[in-house]
Amino acid sequence: MAKTCTYFFTPQSPFAYLGHERFVALARKYGVQVEVKPCDLGKILPISGGLPLSKRAPQRQTYRLAELKRWSEFLNIPLNPQPKFFPVPGDPAAKLIIATRLAHGTDAALKVTGGVMRAVWAEERNIGDPDTLAAIAQEAGYDGKALLKSSETASVQAEYDRYTEEAIAANVFGAPWYVVDGEGFWGQDRLDFVERALAK
Repeated sequence: MAKTCTYFFTPQSPFAYLGHERFVALARKYGVQVEVKPCDLGKILPISGGLPLSKRAPQRQTYRLAELKRWSEFLNIPLNPQPKFFPVPGDPAAKLIIATRLAHGTDAALKVTGGVMRAVWAEERNIGDPDTLAAIAQEAGYDGKALLKSSETASVQAEYDRYTEEAIAANVFGAPWYVVDGEGFWGQDRLDFVERALAK
């Protein structure tokens, strides 16, 4: 039986972006079934003692920018630490990803997730804009307008709410967050540990 990894994230997270393709590659390498669960970090942070970026101390914000630059260079992944369209609400993109999974499956959802993340951090595109989201889904090979319409339904909102509640129940406090065999791993810099867990 294939091992399962639950993948909690917010689509506008730069660290989720830095880890996304590497995580997808690991899942393929080990034949892992991924549970794609975008969630609302805005509801999770107050419960877990975190602060939104705008409310963090200046020294923390400065260090974050330095870390993004370091990781971008180390991984050779293009990233603008201060993109034009950020901060940006993640809810519409998260719901597009959920709609994609419901219509086309996990691989499609992971593909669209990668497109959304690149749009923010490498392509200077606004993922808060419905037309941009539809275009990203279309570029991934799917009917962008149909998925966008689907993403606005009550059933997709219910899934999004459920994933957020599941993240809270799993003691998630940041993104990305990977869960393997009940063990949580926070951050793309923990992917070496995720791989060890998947390889067991």
